[in-house]
Amino acid sequence: MRAVVWTKYGSPDGLEFRDIPKPMPKDNEVLIKVHAATVTAGDSEMRGLRFPLWLAIPIRLYMGLTKPRDIVLGQEMAGEVEAVGKDVTRFKPGDQVFGTTGMRLGGHADYIRLPEKTPDSVLATKPSNMSYAEAATVPTGGLEALHYLRKADIKPGEKVLIIGGGGSIGTFAIQLAKYYGAEVTAIDSTAKLDMMRSIGADHVIDYTREDFTQNGQTYDVIFDVMGKGSYSGSLKALNPNGRLAYGNPKFSYMIRQLFDSGGDGKRVIIGTPSQRDEGLLYLKQLIEDGKLKTVIDRRFPLEQAADAHRFVDSGQKQGHVVITVVPED
Repeated sequence: MRAVVWTKYGSPDGLEFRDIPKPMPKDNEVLIKVHAATVTAGDSEMRGLRFPLWLAIPIRLYMGLTKPRDIVLGQEMAGEVEAVGKDVTRFKPGDQVFGTTGMRLGGHADYIRLPEKTPDSVLATKPSNMSYAEAATVPTGGLEALHYLRKADIKPGEKVLIIGGGGSIGTFAIQLAKYYGAEVTAIDSTAKLDMMRSIGADHVIDYTREDFTQNGQTYDVIFDVMGKGSYSGSLKALNPNGRLAYGNPKFSYMIRQLFDSGGDGKRVIIGTPSQRDEGLLYLKQLIEDGKLKTVIDRRFPLEQAADAHRFVDSGQKQGHVVITVVPED
């Protein structure tokens, strides 16, 4: 089968398009014919090992000390179940599914095998009103946004700020916050402002021209998707009893959270997002009810996965970048 194999840490030049053996499902696994996958910022960070030292070391130990062990990247995908192991009860051949792969990765290939149930990956039948390409964009970003906004416990009428609203997680966070009844302000670069308005943001801020910590506005919830905003500035921009959630916090923020919550009942939310079947089914229902949609910036065929990584590395993507494994009609 065709696959894009990760052969070295660093630039997309280490991604090689190859033929590798087709996997066979074990008793508790499903074999999925992948139709579409994505390249996320997380895939880019993993490929380049762009993590703080405390995280990079265990990843090297797991993936390969000097180079990755010929791993196929891809954290989310959508496709059709081709075969199931004898112990599988939830899926059958022909089912159209979408989900996350967990630390197994593997979405950038013709086929992937996944356990029916596992702590770090989720799988469900895909939304009936989405194509495979659209469905492939939902699991990672949608589940991360859902996790942190649930932790923030948004109430109708509250003011919510999404820092990094134009990416994979942020586009879902904007829509989920609106669904919960919030007044949403989204921050990102100039090119992404119109897109964020189109998916429901009430207000937008161009971070290249305005510092939200200096404009006098305050919020009930701030969700910093990539953890790049000022910790102290964000706390000051919170109303009393406000919640500050970090999707990808710096290590220093994790330490500060232990000692500094800003007072006035403010709360800092940091932690690994949970991925559960329940969450993916919840997102599926919102999609089928017309409450949630995806934003696809560009699509690349499987053999051009390295180019997709280069585009993600540029920081220009709006929403999602899709890898098309099986061309859609």
